[in-house]
Amino acid sequence: MQKTRKSILFSFLMFFSLIGFAQDSIPKKTGDIKYREDQFYIGMTYNLILSNTENLNPEGLSGGVNFGFIRDMPINEKRNISIGVGVGATLDQYGSSLKISKNESDTNLFTVLSDTLNYKYNRFQTAVIEVPIQFRWRTSTSTSYKFWRAYVGFNVGYTIWYRSRFKDDTGSYSATNISEYDKLRLGTTLSAGYNKFNFYVYYSLNPFYKDAITTDGQKVDFKTLKLGLVFYIL
Repeated sequence: MQKTRKSILFSFLMFFSLIGFAQDSIPKKTGDIKYREDQFYIGMTYNLILSNTENLNPEGLSGGVNFGFIRDMPINEKRNISIGVGVGATLDQYGSSLKISKNESDTNLFTVLSDTLNYKYNRFQTAVIEVPIQFRWRTSTSTSYKFWRAYVGFNVGYTIWYRSRFKDDTGSYSATNISEYDKLRLGTTLSAGYNKFNFYVYYSLNPFYKDAITTDGQKVDFKTLKLGLVFYIL
C-alpha cells in the first residue's frame, strides 16, 4: 500500500511538471490589448476534517483532486482585475472515525468508532460538479505567463455520487443512500501564487450531514478544510 501511494504521488508530480513546461512553451499573442486569462485548472488537496463532535477524528488518507475551466472577464482597463466563472469537478475522499451503517429498519446509523476498535478502513467518497465564481487580481500582461495572482472565490457544487465504505475482519459494508447527506456543497476558496505554483484553500460553508445524530446522542458536525496546490493552464 505504501509503495502504491508513493507511485501515485510521483505520477502527480511528473504530471504537474509537464503542465508547467507546456504552459511556458505556448506564446501569447503579442500586444493583444483584449487578452483574457481563460484557464483550465487542475489541483490536488489534502482534506482536513473539522468537527465539534466528540471523538470524531480524521483517520487514514483524506485527499482529493479538482479540475475544470474558468472564463475570465476583465472589469478594468488594465485587465488585471476580473471576474471568473467556470465549471469543474472535484473527487474527494475522507477518512474518519465516523461509521455510517443501517439497522434492521433501514435507518441510517452514525457511530463514532472507538480508538480501541480494530478495523481496516473507513472512508467517505464524493464526486461533485462545481461552479466556481472568483474575484481575480493578477500582475499579468498580454505577453507573459509569469505573474503574481490572488483569486478569491465561492464554489457552488452538487454531489452526483457518494459512498461510505467500512471494512474490518468480519467483512465490509458500503452505503450509497444516506438521506442526511447534503448534496448541495457550498464553499469559499482562495488560490494565490506566482507563475505555475499556486497554493489553494477551500473551506466548506455547510456541514455534510443535516439532522444527523450519532448513536450516543451527539449532533454530527462534519466540515472540511482543503489545502493544496492548483495549476492553471492557459
